[in-house]
Amino acid sequence: MTTTDLPDAIAAFVKAANAQDPNGVAACFADDAVVRDEGRDRGGAQAIRDWAEEVSRKYRPVLEPLSVNAENGRTVMIGRVSGAFPGSPLDLRYQFTIKGKKISRLEIAP
Repeated sequence: MTTTDLPDAIAAFVKAANAQDPNGVAACFADDAVVRDEGRDRGGAQAIRDWAEEVSRKYRPVLEPLSVNAENGRTVMIGRVSGAFPGSPLDLRYQFTIKGKKISRLEIAP
């Protein structure tokens, strides 16, 4: 699967995340968006930018989209994440809620 198969906001997120660009990641989200990752919520543009920077610094992840489908008003992408962490690569479930052209919520889980 390529990023051209993804909704624009998600394709932009994958591209920025793989470029290790926290500002680019944050730009994909609405100002009041929430990201839930590793059991923790981060709300708002600055917190999401800080999360993206922390993840990039700690893990140097590369995300490969494997599949995408719609479920209960969300876009669910299964992505293979490779990086500097135990168990790499790991397939994760990314649940996106998109409002307008921005991501308003992202939940990442195994």
